[in-house]
Amino acid sequence: MSLLTSLIRASTQFQQAMEKRQTPSTAPEAAPGKAQTKAMETEPTPGDDRFTPSESSQADLARLKARRLAMADYKQTVGQDLAFVRETLRHKLAEYNLHPATALNVSKTENGSVAVEGKIADSTRTQIEKDLNVNKNFKEAFNRLSVNEPTLHFMDNALKLNQAYGVNNPLLDTLISENQQFNGLQDLVHRYDTMRRSVSAEQIEAAGNSRAYAFNLNARA
Repeated sequence: MSLLTSLIRASTQFQQAMEKRQTPSTAPEAAPGKAQTKAMETEPTPGDDRFTPSESSQADLARLKARRLAMADYKQTVGQDLAFVRETLRHKLAEYNLHPATALNVSKTENGSVAVEGKIADSTRTQIEKDLNVNKNFKEAFNRLSVNEPTLHFMDNALKLNQAYGVNNPLLDTLISENQQFNGLQDLVHRYDTMRRSVSAEQIEAAGNSRAYAFNLNARA
């Protein structure tokens, strides 16, 4: 339950940060008579909670929004890049006569170059890095993975927690748009990236992700 608690705490702090960033818009002043009439029509009477969403209705709304996520399509898109990156690295192992089970860790440097780590000769590691950095298709696929996979990982974990514990994740609810046409993978990636920049590294790690992305081939748990 510690992961679930961390998710809820992180989402609450994120929502508070976003609320502070928002500037309330000023609307034109209405005529005194109309404003008074409007107030009489909308002012709730004591004990009138008709317009206060209950926990169950909020949960139902969150579930309806989550259904707008085309998770199967997202996973297929990310899966294609995962397969391409994995096969490219396996071919490199074979090309340099390395054992097929050799573990490699591939990440990006601050300047966007591909970096390779692993228990292999430094000269071989350096050559593999050079090969990957001049491979345009590999770099493009890896760059997409570095933003798409963390977003998908977050959404998938949030949905699984919801199914397991019945508790909605406000962070996930924030990512999903009411308008289905704005729930494409890249829309979600953009909103998730904004969220990552708005909260601390500890909150992101508590939600199951880290700020730095790396692809691990033949990694052992």
